[in-house]
Amino acid sequence: MDLKQIEYILKIADEKNITSAAEKLFITQSALNQQLLKLEKELGTKLFYRSRTDCHPTDAGNVYIKNAREMLRLKRETYNIIHDISESRNGHLSVGFTPGRGTQMFSSVYPLFHKEYSNVIVEPIELSVRSQQRLISRGSLDIGFMTLRDSDKTQDEYITLHEEEIFLAVPKIHPVSSLASPKGLPFATLDIGELRYEPFVLMYKESTIRSMVDSIFQESEIIPEILFETSSTDTILTMIKSNLCCGLIPYYYVPKHLEDIAFFRLPSKPSWQIAASYNKDNYLSKAAHRFIQLASDYWSFDYAEN
Repeated sequence: MDLKQIEYILKIADEKNITSAAEKLFITQSALNQQLLKLEKELGTKLFYRSRTDCHPTDAGNVYIKNAREMLRLKRETYNIIHDISESRNGHLSVGFTPGRGTQMFSSVYPLFHKEYSNVIVEPIELSVRSQQRLISRGSLDIGFMTLRDSDKTQDEYITLHEEEIFLAVPKIHPVSSLASPKGLPFATLDIGELRYEPFVLMYKESTIRSMVDSIFQESEIIPEILFETSSTDTILTMIKSNLCCGLIPYYYVPKHLEDIAFFRLPSKPSWQIAASYNKDNYLSKAAHRFIQLASDYWSFDYAEN
């Protein structure tokens, strides 16, 4: 079986469009379509229903896609095991991380990793937590770095790198900001009920922090006034600094904005985990183990500095 052809078909399945898939594969649409037609002729059945704007698998296509992903997973796993046995430090490692601080983590960790594993090809993939989990579960992503609670976890493996508290963030002009502790002292505690009539900007509903934020409001019997939702913590911080709203912010961002925003701990001290995840049924290479260790060192150092 032609593994390159398998990769072509899987890209069509992922993109749900032949034109888009061809662009991602850096081949012409005609060439990709010919590969698909060739395979369908060989199998004696169509693998995709095609329209002008969409391409989705038939029943036969779903069978092919499922087993094709497993074939590629087995190939990667076989190569990783052999590379580790031979101690060649070669191979391929796909690394998922969230936008923002995940990108910063990768940018800091990769140079250190590359010094030790210069022959390992690293594929960085910036994705939401949910998207990482989907790829890990189907064996398409080697390791992912994410923030979540136990209730957000799938059946895959998770290694906790750090526990992180969620803080209440308030504009400096708000009257309750006078209750905040001066910089350098332990954070003051404030019940979110004091802000029940204030507008909030929240992360979008599909994010893992949103379920935690919603539970914080529910526990205080508050229905928040939501100004809008966003996919960026930096956007929330900018809106707070502009005196337009309040927010709930992971501690990672707190020390960087103490001059512009008043931060409080919540009485319940809600927290979540910064974690590395991988498929429990997959072989985790020595290179992957090392990348996780370097990421753990990064988070430990970063929080120690803060």
